[in-house]
Amino acid sequence: VQLVESGGGLVQPGGSLRLSCAASGFTFSNYAMSWYRQAPGKERELVAYISSARGITSHADSVKGRFTISRDNAKNTVYLQMNSLKPDDTAVYYCYAKRGARDYWGQGTQVTVSS
Repeated sequence: VQLVESGGGLVQPGGSLRLSCAASGFTFSNYAMSWYRQAPGKERELVAYISSARGITSHADSVKGRFTISRDNAKNTVYLQMNSLKPDDTAVYYCYAKRGARDYWGQGTQVTVSS
């Protein structure tokens, strides 16, 4: 099982990034997918969620209207489009897959928002 995030980097405030998480080793379409983030000295927090079957989404209040989660089951990939980035969005972003008692984490990708 692998979850491999990509797309992180350094961006100026107000900029955009799109994170990708490529999944392998399990039936991706059966799993709900989420993005979490962890900033230095802070707990890991849920950023966005997308269900397995109908693609129902939810987003944390702190990112609502700026970030959008989506998935492409044909490509076994989940995305996080991040717009209007702020310095407070600086964190390591993790991809997470869950179905029942089974769950998997990616290794994370760093996002730094700074001028």
